[in-house]
Amino acid sequence: MGTPIEVSGMSVRKRPKRAPDLMNELGKTDRPKRALAVASGGGHWMQLMCLVPVLDGYDVVFVTVADSYRRVVPENRFYVVRDANRWNKFLLVALAAKIAWIICKERPDLVISTGAAPGYFAVLFGHLLGARTIWVDSLANIERLSLSGRLAGKCTDLWLTQWPHLARTEGPQYAGAVL
Repeated sequence: MGTPIEVSGMSVRKRPKRAPDLMNELGKTDRPKRALAVASGGGHWMQLMCLVPVLDGYDVVFVTVADSYRRVVPENRFYVVRDANRWNKFLLVALAAKIAWIICKERPDLVISTGAAPGYFAVLFGHLLGARTIWVDSLANIERLSLSGRLAGKCTDLWLTQWPHLARTEGPQYAGAVL
């Protein structure tokens, strides 16, 4: 998967450079780095908003489940997807298709999510297309990692939990809480 690097005391997998990264280094594209920030509603969205400052310098595109959140980030591109869960397979397939379309259209360099299903699909498809990926498991998951987090963790460059007792050597790292 690449060589490990240290980021704030955490070991993070570093993948080989992708063609778009090489093009940026060679000066053959002037497109700013693009980040896709994805979250379901409620607490997931609130935690994602707390992470926005770390995306300074990126062209940030938001994806969430409620159109009412658009007013929070009026200057950014914004997509609304229908939320889904494991109990409705048809909605999950429709959600996955829409997220795949957004990833292909936006071509992010970075995908960051605080959960749940929309974030999982964004991290998965972003990873498959070569984007760097970050998953921050929700603060609400006190006793165990979320299902989406456990699935997304397999394809992330940085996998974080907000609870120290959930951190693992081969799994999510603890770097503090978002809220």
